[in-house]
Amino acid sequence: MQGGDMRIAKRFIWGAVVLGLVSGVGATDIYRWVDENGRTHLSDVVPERYRDTAIRVDSRSPERTPDPQREARDWAAREASRLPPAVGRSPLPAEPATAPALAPAVKRPAQTVTAKTDCATWWRLYRESQDCFGPFRLVGGGIKPEAFEHCNEIPGPESRCGPYRH
Repeated sequence: MQGGDMRIAKRFIWGAVVLGLVSGVGATDIYRWVDENGRTHLSDVVPERYRDTAIRVDSRSPERTPDPQREARDWAAREASRLPPAVGRSPLPAEPATAPALAPAVKRPAQTVTAKTDCATWWRLYRESQDCFGPFRLVGGGIKPEAFEHCNEIPGPESRCGPYRH
């Protein structure tokens, strides 16, 4: 080989070596585990206390858990039990919605806001109203018409009570 050909061969060899090293970098094993709070983690480093339960994830095929709907319902129930009950929210279904459609929720009697309503009560009623309307809000800012069949519209108390204070 001549000098120019030798340099090309060396560059080719070094390029192949570098390519081999770079492709090996992405071959890290990834593990999945669930912590004591029910949160799922994916990482190449597993904390010592979760090593017995961690599962190696094959990046070429998605992992399927035995019953993802059950896990999701259990997690949602745990989260919901930590929150105070909210007016207008329906309880979590025990099973997927394969049963016949539920009858529409009955609108609760409205507690009206009058000139004698104290600010704390007015803010509470306003927050309950906003929580009820929340699932009916559209991306563009509108509200689905059926929301008014389920929720009571309470005007914001800022005009008389000022901004909300915790």
